[in-house]
Amino acid sequence: MILSGENVSIKNLVATLLGVCLLMISSNTPAELTVEISKSVESNVSIAIVPFGGTQPGENLGSIVAADLHRSGRFKILPDSQMPERPHTPDEVHFDAWKSLGQDNLVIGQVKQTGTDQYSAEFQLFDAVRGTQLVSTSLSFASSDSRRTAHRIADLIYKQLTGEDGAFATRIAYVSVSSADGAKGRRYMLQVADADGYNPQTIVGSPEPIMSPAWSPDGKKIAYVSFENKRSAIYMQNLASKDRQKVSELPGINGAPAWSPDGTQLAMTLSKDGNPEIYIMTLANRSLRRVTDHFAIDTEPTWTKDGSQLVFTSDRGGKPQLYSVSSNGGQPERITYEGDYNARGVFSPDGKSLSLVHGNGGDYRIAVLDIASKQLRVLSSGRLDESPSFAPNGSMILYASQNGKAGLSTVSSNGKVKENLSSSGNEMREPAWSP
Repeated sequence: MILSGENVSIKNLVATLLGVCLLMISSNTPAELTVEISKSVESNVSIAIVPFGGTQPGENLGSIVAADLHRSGRFKILPDSQMPERPHTPDEVHFDAWKSLGQDNLVIGQVKQTGTDQYSAEFQLFDAVRGTQLVSTSLSFASSDSRRTAHRIADLIYKQLTGEDGAFATRIAYVSVSSADGAKGRRYMLQVADADGYNPQTIVGSPEPIMSPAWSPDGKKIAYVSFENKRSAIYMQNLASKDRQKVSELPGINGAPAWSPDGTQLAMTLSKDGNPEIYIMTLANRSLRRVTDHFAIDTEPTWTKDGSQLVFTSDRGGKPQLYSVSSNGGQPERITYEGDYNARGVFSPDGKSLSLVHGNGGDYRIAVLDIASKQLRVLSSGRLDESPSFAPNGSMILYASQNGKAGLSTVSSNGKVKENLSSSGNEMREPAWSP
């Protein structure tokens, strides 16, 4: 994390890294998130997605599918205004019209009401060049699942055209802060929403800060830090049952929980012995083992894909940088050198790269480090970007940004598309993408 462009000491910086002072912000009444595309570079695969026909309980499903695929940075979407026709069934398609516009692929669909609050969405994906059908599927849904159904359709199309799983039907978690009466009325909420920011649901709320949400590998639980008892504590909450357990409330800092790949352990930052160090807790019996042992500040652990290593942030070299250490402990190895600040490392799903907060000359941006080549690419352009989190298919990165006020943004992993998720009400921080 980063606090601002101010000069801060290392000791103050660790509080920032842990989020202790991060969310002291105010805002207005909660509101639905809106999406604004702020950067778009032409992609290679062209696709036309005709607005779906028929009776629809909400926003047009075809429009949602188009927005999903555009956000991935892998597709060039044909604008509605340039479409030569609006077919909804295969026999209405004239492929020559689409080929003349240079379209590689075409999606059509329609929605039918099948009962009280029951609908069916049928769609077809075509190779517009060859005039052949690639996918034809029908999905049943209730009105409340309209957007999720569109995300599922986008996932199917993405899988067919890229060979990779989509991530549009997944969810994000983040901390939202509202205030009806300035600082005195401030309320912190851990919320879960669709991957595009819609349909937010509050999981837990408190007048004291909540931070560092982390999804379990199966997507059924979230670990997070809460200050509801005026001191930091790590909690674990089941999303379906709402069951909540306190995992750690030791003296000093309890922060930055990170699930092991098998879901049986939590890495975390504890200062119970006086200095912030990395520990691993076995959840079955709450036993702890210490991983780091240094007079410097060690925080923000993240696991490698196989669970054998941890990457963490430390100022042991004078400024915050990323280090790697065996999950059994040992001598850490520094892995970042470019820039004067590198923190909050998060592995891509394939384990081949790390997304991180990269600081240089007072600017803090989201970057990706290739593990093998050590090449660092800066993806975001804000001055105060933080808390990166990969989509489960690695195609996008979600992060917190400061664009007039604290909000969330996504950037495709190739840097071609950036979107801002904004709200007319709350400030938003600490995002985490579900598995």
